[in-house]
Amino acid sequence: MSNIITVDDLCLWYGETQALKNINVDIPQNSITALIGPSGCGKSTFLKTLNRMNDLIPTVKITGEVKYGGKNIYDRDVNVNMLRKDIGMVFQKPNPFPMSIYDNVAYGPRTHGITNRVKLDEIVEQSLRDAAIWDELKDRLKKNALGLSGGQQQRLCIARALAVKPKVILMDEPTSALDPISTSRIEELTLQLKENYTIIMVTHNMQQAVRISDYTAFFLLGELVESGATDKIFSQPSDKRTEDYITGRFG
Repeated sequence: MSNIITVDDLCLWYGETQALKNINVDIPQNSITALIGPSGCGKSTFLKTLNRMNDLIPTVKITGEVKYGGKNIYDRDVNVNMLRKDIGMVFQKPNPFPMSIYDNVAYGPRTHGITNRVKLDEIVEQSLRDAAIWDELKDRLKKNALGLSGGQQQRLCIARALAVKPKVILMDEPTSALDPISTSRIEELTLQLKENYTIIMVTHNMQQAVRISDYTAFFLLGELVESGATDKIFSQPSDKRTEDYITGRFG
């Protein structure tokens, strides 16, 4: 299996505080990689380095490389808008725009220059289908997205991410604000999506990592302690700290 993202010696500082220390990891294509570890260990910070979301924080300094498609995304000539089109993001709390369901999904394609109504209709339907929510929403497309339930809002946000045809989807604890039924729907959806996308997901839920991820990376105090196939990490971790964390001795 080929790697879609390769991270070499990645370090990140918020001002004087180092939040990531020499991270080296490969992200295989068409797979689900779970990022696990206790709160404040660098998981979400690492996730946001993969599409340069940390650029928005003025005190951030980054060294090392994140290679996507063979090119370092931190090179000066990288078009950040195109990078974020290829590497989309779904946040912990569903964050639909205060507009219609249709306009939420059409927003990204429009910003990338698609204005043809027939084409937009196709993209909206396909994205909602891919997010497994078309049947629930097809008669409500003109309604405000803020009227949806939390689980529906999160699947709408996934549809919105899919609408610009990304290659990679970053998910920052996408089910932590949801009830168990909505959580299992998002998990089923994630398993379907990996056929066509690469998914990197921060999760606090060990069972979730075991259920849906192919690979797991364990972070602690800004370091990547170990990474590898999920079944190996959970059955035969090579580092005592990983074992202590997954067996609940701390965290």
